[in-house]
Amino acid sequence: MRNKKTLFMVQFSLLLAIEAIFCFTPLGSVPIGPIVATLAMVPVVITAILLGTKAGTFMGFFAGLFSFIVWTFMTPSPVVAFVFTPFYSLGPVQGNFWSLVICFVPRILVGTVTGLCYNALKDKKIKDIFVYGFSALLGSLTNTVLVLGGIYLFFGREYASVNGVEFSLLLGIIGTVVLTNGIPEAVISWIAAYAVCKPLKKVLKKD
Repeated sequence: MRNKKTLFMVQFSLLLAIEAIFCFTPLGSVPIGPIVATLAMVPVVITAILLGTKAGTFMGFFAGLFSFIVWTFMTPSPVVAFVFTPFYSLGPVQGNFWSLVICFVPRILVGTVTGLCYNALKDKKIKDIFVYGFSALLGSLTNTVLVLGGIYLFFGREYASVNGVEFSLLLGIIGTVVLTNGIPEAVISWIAAYAVCKPLKKVLKKD
């Protein structure tokens, strides 16, 4: 039991270190033509598949925490920061409690959704590439849809105003972001989950 706990802690710590690298350095961004896809959800989905739903959910919390730190202290974009942190304002627009919800809840649920989906599919007679890949894809899209949906629901008019667009056009813009950024990020998660989790599962099973 002690060895298993130690192994778990080592594995989780390594994945947490990778998550920190992806969140705090440019290594977490992959340019795909004019699109920039983030790798921040990849360690979360891998943790959920390798170490279980609870571990994946916990890793999702750290992803949210790292994101909160970035948007609060190292803001990549002033016109977006207020939707992720209550400690940032842009003129009359101020972040609030819902900023924390948008920053944390979608990322936490990435690990939960990925783990639950994997557990539901792993004993079925389905090819591994689909079991690993679909679980990761669903988890990644959970983050994309909930973050963008939260922005529209809680900060729609303010977000449209500071970005200089009509509120009536915001829903279409959000849908475009899902297609141009969310889908590539989900595909990257699919590929990474299968490429990493399948061989590691075999090694850990043998051990």
